[in-house]
Amino acid sequence: MNNKMIHFPNQLSNLSQANVRNDVIAGLTIFIMLVPQGMAYAMLAGLPPVMGLYASTIPLFLYAWFSSSKHLSIGPVATTSLLVFTGVSMYAEPNSTNYISLVLALSIMVGVIQLLLGLLKVGFIVKFIPHSVLNGYTSAAALVIAMSQLKHLLGVEGSNHLQIHLQFAELFKHFQEMNLYTVIIAIGSIAILLGLKRIKGIPGAFILVMASIVLVSLFQLDDKGVDIVGAVPNGFPSFALPHLTLNTIQMLWPMALTIAIISFMESLAIAKTVARKEKYKIYPNQELKALGLANLIGACFHSYPVSGSFSRTAINKEAGGSSQLTSVVTGVFVLVTILFFTSFFYYLPYAVLAAIIVVSVYKLVDLKEMKHLFQVNPFEGWTWITTFTITLVVGIQWGILLGSIFTLVLILMRSTHLNIVELGYVETKKAFRNVNRYPEGNTLDEVLLVRIDSSLHFANSSVLEEKIKGFLRHKPRAKWVLIDMSGVNDIDTISVETLGEIIEYYQKEEKIMFLFVNMKGSIRDKVNKAEWRRNYKESINLNLDKMLKEKGFKYKEPRKFIPDVWDYQI
Repeated sequence: MNNKMIHFPNQLSNLSQANVRNDVIAGLTIFIMLVPQGMAYAMLAGLPPVMGLYASTIPLFLYAWFSSSKHLSIGPVATTSLLVFTGVSMYAEPNSTNYISLVLALSIMVGVIQLLLGLLKVGFIVKFIPHSVLNGYTSAAALVIAMSQLKHLLGVEGSNHLQIHLQFAELFKHFQEMNLYTVIIAIGSIAILLGLKRIKGIPGAFILVMASIVLVSLFQLDDKGVDIVGAVPNGFPSFALPHLTLNTIQMLWPMALTIAIISFMESLAIAKTVARKEKYKIYPNQELKALGLANLIGACFHSYPVSGSFSRTAINKEAGGSSQLTSVVTGVFVLVTILFFTSFFYYLPYAVLAAIIVVSVYKLVDLKEMKHLFQVNPFEGWTWITTFTITLVVGIQWGILLGSIFTLVLILMRSTHLNIVELGYVETKKAFRNVNRYPEGNTLDEVLLVRIDSSLHFANSSVLEEKIKGFLRHKPRAKWVLIDMSGVNDIDTISVETLGEIIEYYQKEEKIMFLFVNMKGSIRDKVNKAEWRRNYKESINLNLDKMLKEKGFKYKEPRKFIPDVWDYQI
């Protein structure tokens, strides 16, 4: 294995004795949080709770060895667990042998995809999924996750539907069957978790799990209809390659690709946030390789897909963790639990695991971000709303895909919009400004001075002609059109031809001359290749101030004009 891929030894060599002690404490703290979360998220994925513990061992060791992050804590997470359930439950009954086999196949596919993407160095692909899409998707997914746990919180039969309206309909049918003891446990669990969250350093989920096991065992609540985990197999699973067929690959590859990308995006975002504060660098392609190896080899030990956890990473940092030694310590403690203490979880109520999930995800519903997006850029706000609605109504597996497609359509629509404004000289600012913002700006009846603030291409070139016509309709005495090209960064062949046609038409038919100023070098190169230097030599001026003086255009005298420091406020 390439030594450049191995970061863990470098982290260890820089650790002091105090760092090691803090890492061990942080690892133990994460373990206390991870055991109940791992079991809860495995249940969310439609798997036996013990598989959440399996996913908290080998993947942690592998990620720790190859990761470039010192703080990211990986393992079972809510979003990935729900995606696993979404992708596999349509082909097999959750918790069945066939279902588990498909999940392990899915996990190995996710690992292969992430590893290949890392080796091919295409970590940049995450940039193509907008923040508004990811945030809208996560907010909707959190609601779907919470709704999917209502059946466990109420102790009723539920469905595997992931559309929120279908979940409501199914729960309404069985509402009268709810178990009072289960409801009391659920409400009490949520209240305890929320209450203990206010006390820093208290492992609420771990305390709740221990207390609920004792309570159910002591009062034999399982005989009163409270669903419990039941027998949990002792021992760690031996190495075994998941059964992977061509048919399985055809069924699962869309969800495998989705999970591979989303889990990487979430992990990278968390890792970068912490690394930025701690002043070290994260390598996206290295993170892809580390996650890929964790999922690929982890699948051979009954692990389902893992990802970075925001809550556990935050706990890691708060507890003083300074390297991936914390992940190794966590994994060792989980391994010991699997080998010797799984029987202790026999009386653990499903309602408690459901409460842990609900309390973990409710903060992911980020309505404040939606409001912020609408305030700053309504375009992103509508993208959020669209992705959110699609995820809730159509299905979680379609949220990001259709949300990204919607964003692409809006971008294409926006590309047809051309921003062009008339400029006037504002004496108080000693600069040319948009006359819509500065009505006091001085203009000349015989001169139309406009600024283009968009790149020109085939989709908006026709709009340019219409806008110039509109401006000239309000300036019937205009004999000159001055176009400031400082905001144009690119221009295509169609736009060059369109500008040429506009120049020729107005010069011949309307006797109006066109002049272009502040044209960037790359734009001049393109128009000159279209023989503008020969056909419209006089039209291309580099210096507006000189051109204004040569033509005798007196906007305001006296004034000092410095083209390089124009304020191009729209």
